[in-house]
Amino acid sequence: MSETLLEVKNLTKYFSTPKGLLHAVDGVSFTIEKGKTLGVVGESGCGKSTTGRAILRLQEPTSGEVYFEGKDILKMKRREMHKMRREMQIIFQDPYSSLDPRKTVNQLIREPIVNNKLLKDKLDIEKRVLELMSTVGLAERLYNTYPHELDGGRRQRIGIARALAVNPKFIVCDEPVSALDVSIQAQVLNLLKELQRDLGLTYMFITHNLSVIYYFADDIAVMYLGRLVEKAPAEELFAHPVHPYTQALLSAIPNPDIDAPRNRLLLKGEISSPINPPPQCRFAKRCNYCCEKCLAAEPELKEISPNHFVACHFPLE
Repeated sequence: MSETLLEVKNLTKYFSTPKGLLHAVDGVSFTIEKGKTLGVVGESGCGKSTTGRAILRLQEPTSGEVYFEGKDILKMKRREMHKMRREMQIIFQDPYSSLDPRKTVNQLIREPIVNNKLLKDKLDIEKRVLELMSTVGLAERLYNTYPHELDGGRRQRIGIARALAVNPKFIVCDEPVSALDVSIQAQVLNLLKELQRDLGLTYMFITHNLSVIYYFADDIAVMYLGRLVEKAPAEELFAHPVHPYTQALLSAIPNPDIDAPRNRLLLKGEISSPINPPPQCRFAKRCNYCCEKCLAAEPELKEISPNHFVACHFPLE
């Protein structure tokens, strides 16, 4: 039986605004097993990235629990959390703005090694930097190159090398290929797959590209306005989506066969405000199946079949 590496319980993150509390993440719960990948998908602004950052405490959660190998990291003191960051890393979406433009490839990759005092001898550090560059596919000739001299794919490889520098067990991949060309996307995805296989890494992969997540993830969680609306193994979710929002997302995936029949589910209506949302289904205003119960109570995430969870009063078959 697989061992759980990360368990998230009722995670919330609210932001104060002049009009009230913005519910960016609202009661999200899930687990990720060691060596597996959880894909998190949804529209822009649904809370995907905030969830990842809150788990790593890059943004302090409003409430909830995050257990990493059985330890609640939200209760850790600053010194404990500093040590824990060696186990949990992040690859940012923009491979340029996430890198210091004044530092070379060598300086960028050695920074986490030096800051965490993993190695002290200069020759050992240099050897480790070259080893990481080789691991992520960066040529040795780029050792003293600056980020602005490189293309997006190589910049993202620097970000991956920085994440790997402290030998983590868990990495949040925050849309790591969305800013890259399609051909470069494939290279980076294959690299991440190889690293997971060779190093036993566990990923939380955040994206809005459903084609990518089908290829990359073991399980998929669908978010809408801060809430988890459906979660299932990748094959199961694509074969039997039961939440109306998930069905609409899957229907929007482009089909390269121009002669294939298209069954697009177009969403109508206004998106509900995430500021002080009423106790009702967040998707109600855009759902073709909305009824009085949907407007009267917020549905809970329930298991409808083995490992298939959905938050809907009337899940579709």
